Amino acid sequence: MFVDIAKIKIKGGNGGNGAVSFRREKYVAAGGPDGGDGGRGGNIVFQVNDNLSTLADFRYKRKYTAPNGQDGSGGRKNGRKGEDLIIQVPRGTIIREVESGAVMADMSTDEPFIAAKGGRGGWGNPHFATPTRQVPRFAKDGTPGEEWEVSLELKLLADVGLLGFPNVGKSTLVSVVSEAKPIIANYHFTTITPVLGVVSMGEGNSFVMADIPGLIEGAGDGVGLGHEFLRHVDRCRMLVHILDAAGSEGRDPIDDFNIINKELEKFDPELAKRPQIVVANKIDLASDEQLETLREYFESRGYEFYKMCAPINEGTQEIVNAIWNKLQTLPPIKRYETEAIPVEMFEKTQDKGFTITVRDNVYFVEAEWLLKILQRCDLDDYESLQYFQRILVSSGIIDALHEHGIQEGDTVSIYDLEFDFVN
Repeated sequence: MFVDIAKIKIKGGNGGNGAVSFRREKYVAAGGPDGGDGGRGGNIVFQVNDNLSTLADFRYKRKYTAPNGQDGSGGRKNGRKGEDLIIQVPRGTIIREVESGAVMADMSTDEPFIAAKGGRGGWGNPHFATPTRQVPRFAKDGTPGEEWEVSLELKLLADVGLLGFPNVGKSTLVSVVSEAKPIIANYHFTTITPVLGVVSMGEGNSFVMADIPGLIEGAGDGVGLGHEFLRHVDRCRMLVHILDAAGSEGRDPIDDFNIINKELEKFDPELAKRPQIVVANKIDLASDEQLETLREYFESRGYEFYKMCAPINEGTQEIVNAIWNKLQTLPPIKRYETEAIPVEMFEKTQDKGFTITVRDNVYFVEAEWLLKILQRCDLDDYESLQYFQRILVSSGIIDALHEHGIQEGDTVSIYDLEFDFVN
């Protein structure tokens, strides 16, 4: 089954906890703290796999969690870090954060993408030793891994998209100009999944052609299979509109052309503006008068017009050459730019609870919603730092620290962030 959209939950592994331990050796009266740090949690990593062509695997598994880091132990032994969890997706998959809709990654290259970072390991008690605190009997817990609900949307990477009503010859054209072998038969919706074919132009030159199935009137509103597959036209640099020149099924080819273009515009106005050439197929069944009428109609509207009889390969090479020449003038395949997930989104959470734990004048603040803000803030940036400080005030954390007796110069620890408190 062809599946080109899915929604899953991903979570990086939690960092391991730091250890509270003291060196014990014969004849050594006070060996000092020697607790090891916790290991970092594993990341969730997306990787392109060109052997995959659908997102079907994500119909059966919806939650992915990377392994946690191990806790530290005595003798300054750090915990082992959690292994990364690799999730393989087809090339062309767009990853979005569900709540904000922000594009996290466009998996169009071989570069892996870390979608959810594992939590940092907690510090062992040696980190908290000071001249005035020589026997720290506490350590730091590891931080939770990032957690997201993401949508996966497959948008095929093709230079050329073939448009047209069912049974006009799109699959036949792909089969005769490339090595692709789509199912071909004389009935509607023979092709129920997009088919990609690589068209060789010699000397290492080639382009990718996509047969986009299921386009009928109402496709932009989800009629037939069109709504499922119109998204795959999105990346195409140009479109080839194939018509039944003879109107062998009782339809007018000019009406077919206008109907499909209206559906494109309804789905995405930018698609209707994509460069198109028009190809009249089944010329063996059409009269010279029908072909001349089509030529005059489309050329008067600025379209390049070609004729072919795809099953016997008549006229196909001329069309391939025209496509290749057109592609040389067009920008490369569309890539989606990544977008920042709005930090303000986490501030609006209904649960703004937090806990404060005091150990030897170190004030540990924990709040899951605050961790997500901290992970997304660049504290080296003045505006981001000011924003984070405002969050601490507006959420009541600063007031709560005063209630717990914090004094100027005491240490505040918020997950990965530590600072001296200043009134």
